[in-house]
Amino acid sequence: MPVTLTKVHKHISKKRGKVEALHEFSRDARRLRRAGARDDRVASSNTTTMKARQPYMDRIDYFHDAVASLEEPLSDSEMAELVQQCINRDVEEIEQLKKEQRKGRPPTRRQEALTQRTQTEEKEFKTGFWMPDLTDASVLVALKKWNAQWSGLSQMKFMRLLQSGEKKASSFPPNGMS
Repeated sequence: MPVTLTKVHKHISKKRGKVEALHEFSRDARRLRRAGARDDRVASSNTTTMKARQPYMDRIDYFHDAVASLEEPLSDSEMAELVQQCINRDVEEIEQLKKEQRKGRPPTRRQEALTQRTQTEEKEFKTGFWMPDLTDASVLVALKKWNAQWSGLSQMKFMRLLQSGEKKASSFPPNGMS
């Protein structure tokens, strides 16, 4: 049982004994229904939040793996190369899915999702690709020690890297073009 429902259930069972013997419209039954509904709302909200954060988590995870063997901060041109590699990380899988696709058939959902993500990230790179500032040694160390949790990202400094090579400071979490 979720937390709120468990607390209410425990409180009612201490007061009454068996919870199964409640009347359908009693105060305690209403409390249980409200607690269950609240837990459902909270779980739904958490799921929505996690789905919205997932693309950023995947991106940071890619950079986490890419800088694992680095000792020194990257230059601007090396960062642009790394971003381009990040954007094109699924090209091989997309091509493999296209080869497996029968003639005249629509693309699979996986192929559509990968293509859509690649296109979105290319557009974002033109206007400012959100990423950790890998030119800073402290950020590099923090990224290597990252625990793969959203809350662990608040310690890092982020930036937006434009395709032209320009860098702009950014915030965590990413909001629009910050």
